[in-house]
Amino acid sequence: MDPAEYARMDAAEDAMWWYRALHARLCDALADVSGRVLDAGCGTGGFLAVLGDRRPGLIRFGIEWDGKAAPRARSKSGAMVARGSVNALPFTDHSFDAAIAADVLCHAAVDPLRALAEINRVLRPGGRLVVNLPAYQWMLSAHDRRVHNVRRFTTRATAAMLRRAGFQRVLPRYWNALLLPLMLVQRKILARGDAVSDVAAFLPWLEVSLHGVTQLERRLPFPLPVGGSVLATAEKP
Repeated sequence: MDPAEYARMDAAEDAMWWYRALHARLCDALADVSGRVLDAGCGTGGFLAVLGDRRPGLIRFGIEWDGKAAPRARSKSGAMVARGSVNALPFTDHSFDAAIAADVLCHAAVDPLRALAEINRVLRPGGRLVVNLPAYQWMLSAHDRRVHNVRRFTTRATAAMLRRAGFQRVLPRYWNALLLPLMLVQRKILARGDAVSDVAAFLPWLEVSLHGVTQLERRLPFPLPVGGSVLATAEKP
């Protein structure tokens, strides 16, 4: 990503509504997991920190390519964070009980099938994978260019990719559906030029409102057919 985006993420991920919503869903997907968990592409460590607070019994590891983000993630989260690529993980086979790849497989520098093969390798049999991905290729925007996203996904494409990589019990779902109309307005009408980032400070009332909508959607007893992101769980055979 652009260095400025790492700085924005570092400053915003503790409080911004989108990160809080994502972290809640990742924690939900790991609710019954124990043991060693890898955050593959951990950025500046926001989710590792949240996971440490909510699940102190988990043994947390992270890997991050950026030379400034990796030590920041280590300091912020207290987890064991290595610098390296998700395309070639520096861990032995069957090292982890679960792995997360949150908005990583969409990056230009990542080969999705190669990265998934590496994650498959380091997971133990029966280990869980949780991925989050931006939805819909036609939603590519200035923000995607800033964070070097080159691909966005549907639930069908996500499921096919995970199965092709050897995973089973694949369950993809859209989320951030209720706010999708606002995303469309922001990304396709209001946003102009490459200087626009979606990561920013919001007015307190707007922050509370947006987060409240994501929490309402999270509590729905059924998945919605559209959304701004795809979250999928899968299992190594």
